[in-house]
Amino acid sequence: MTIRRDIASTRRPGRLPSALCCAALAIAAGALGAGSVPAQSLQDRLSETEQRLSEVDRREAVLTTDISRASAEISQLQSQVADLRNREATLAAELARKQAELEQAQARLEELRDRLRRAIDILEDRLVAIYKSGEPDLISVILQSDGFDDLLERTEYLQRLESQDSAIVGRVRELRDEMRRTVETVKAARDSIAERKQELEALRGQLEQRSAELSAARERQQQALAGVREQQQQLEGDLSDISAQIEKQLGSLGGATLPAGPIRGGQGGFIWPVNGPVTSGFGWRWGRMHEGIDIGVPSGTPIRAAKSGTIVLASAYGGYGNYTCISHGGGLSTCYAHQSRFARTSGSISQGSILGYVGCTGHCFGDHLHFEVRINGSAVDPLGYL
Repeated sequence: MTIRRDIASTRRPGRLPSALCCAALAIAAGALGAGSVPAQSLQDRLSETEQRLSEVDRREAVLTTDISRASAEISQLQSQVADLRNREATLAAELARKQAELEQAQARLEELRDRLRRAIDILEDRLVAIYKSGEPDLISVILQSDGFDDLLERTEYLQRLESQDSAIVGRVRELRDEMRRTVETVKAARDSIAERKQELEALRGQLEQRSAELSAARERQQQALAGVREQQQQLEGDLSDISAQIEKQLGSLGGATLPAGPIRGGQGGFIWPVNGPVTSGFGWRWGRMHEGIDIGVPSGTPIRAAKSGTIVLASAYGGYGNYTCISHGGGLSTCYAHQSRFARTSGSISQGSILGYVGCTGHCFGDHLHFEVRINGSAVDPLGYL
């Protein structure tokens, strides 16, 4: 036999419904032998374990969310770092080109400086040679000329010679000045690229540091999550142990008190708790077990006890919302979920008496009554009893 939690509040298959177990234990408490574990003790252990497991579940959810958030941020940072590396590579290539241009310009400048020095040396040598050889100056040329035509020819020669030397020196100076400007321009461009590259490297370093910090934090969170999941497994095992003890006690009790044959529809003395259509039957739906039937009726409709018995549970319970369970003896019980409010919460109740009112508390989609029939805690199809 199996005791199951309401599917609306189940987190993992196989976890016990503590409220139902407590109700079953209350039913069984008076019939258990002295050698059995006290029902109250099992109830307390079950409630405590469920509470601890809920806390661990919440911790797991927080850690999982934090890890997902950190992973997303790390991925974003890694993408930004990769982009910066690409930009650094582009700047490095551009920097290399500018450095090559600068070296070429500096080499050309040195070449022009050499040419200027040689041109000046040639001009100086020419002047020294003219002075030493006694070559005629302008006055001598005028006095020694044989006529006007000869004078013009001698004068033009001296002017061309002087003009040619001056032009050579002037052109070399212009080239030198131009190359100086080129060198300064290329150097400024190179320095600007180098500065941008350094800025990118610094930014990349910051992003990589942030990524490393997040990775370390995520590693710690993953280790904590592993510990939390280990706790979950241990608590799940504890719940399974408690379940086995409960089922053992209910089994021994049920075997001694249940009728020999099953109760058939219309023969168990049940009445419908409300009058309305069955909107969802007992059995598997949406890949999960639906452990009762849904009866569609308006909010506020009175809910009546399907059979006389004792109220063993009336409280809010997870996905069931406001939830009432009635023990009818012999391991048989009925449960009523999603009530808007309770009319009765304890004591004996007669068949047909109002125990609560239809609503949509807990996990539900519209007003209805979720009605269950259980034998020794195991859900069975209610239509076999109505």
